[in-house]
Amino acid sequence: MKVIIAILFGLCLSQAYADSGLIHLKSPHNVSTTADRLESILKAKGMTVFMRVDHTAGAEKVGLVLRPTELVIFGNPKVGTPLMQCEQTAGIDLPQKALIWQDQQGQVWLSYNDPSYMAQRHTVPGCEKVVQKITGALKKFAQAATKP
Repeated sequence: MKVIIAILFGLCLSQAYADSGLIHLKSPHNVSTTADRLESILKAKGMTVFMRVDHTAGAEKVGLVLRPTELVIFGNPKVGTPLMQCEQTAGIDLPQKALIWQDQQGQVWLSYNDPSYMAQRHTVPGCEKVVQKITGALKKFAQAATKP
């Protein structure tokens, strides 16, 4: 019985993870290098990098340990504003963010919000083209930052 419960619990967790609205890409680089690459790509494409947050350094300041984890906050009002014009509450998820983190096995990941999930969350009818544009751009940025 315990085995069945454990299996069902595991399936629920994996389903929740799959439905989290996040896209994860493996990176062959360390966290810092992946974040550097992403920041460089974003700037080259005319995006504004508003901030880079080193969560690991923040944890160290309060005496805690956290595997390498950095957040890059970026955007472009030409893309984000039309989404907010469709539904202003989308602004809570903007600017865009990418989390670069190392898991327990040492694998580095670049994770970001799935624009389709965000569009569903905020019910943005009439913004399908904007969502497609954001989806394509984020995919290209993430793939470029994580390629060998």
